[in-house]
Amino acid sequence: MIVALDVHYFNEGALHADPAYAIAAAVGFQDWRSSEPIETWTARVENIEPYEPGKFFKRELPCLNAVIEKIDYPVGCWIVDGHVWLDNGQPGLGHYLHRTFKHPWPVIGVAKRAFRDGGQAIEVVRGKSKAPLYVTSIKCNPDGAADFVRKMHGEFRIPTMLKLVDHLCRGLS
Repeated sequence: MIVALDVHYFNEGALHADPAYAIAAAVGFQDWRSSEPIETWTARVENIEPYEPGKFFKRELPCLNAVIEKIDYPVGCWIVDGHVWLDNGQPGLGHYLHRTFKHPWPVIGVAKRAFRDGGQAIEVVRGKSKAPLYVTSIKCNPDGAADFVRKMHGEFRIPTMLKLVDHLCRGLS
């Protein structure tokens, strides 16, 4: 199984305030071309860490781990909304997630924006979009990871399963 992960923060109406809670979501699917999930999971997380530039993982990892704990399937690969590697080989969210695992599962980061100079990200253009996705990985060949994202179901820039996990954490599905 492949599992896509995402988190959305809610501040209950206070503009620019620290979030009151987050919803982490996970979507499990059979293979890269799957159009339907096998199962979905969500977790509400309270007491969110404040945003700290360059240390996004501190805020995001507890949320991701809360939803990962609910998954009772063997997982072959994780996809995270974000970067595995930042500029100059510095670790990103996906790298820190990988370090939390007891087993060396591959993690693929799919980001909508390049991190500063693009770092090690491979640009993947999907559908008729001119805007690329930025793919990084750990324990998965970078070109192979980019090819997996390219093959994912959906005719638009954002693959179907990644759009679904985004909608789940936002409460839209």
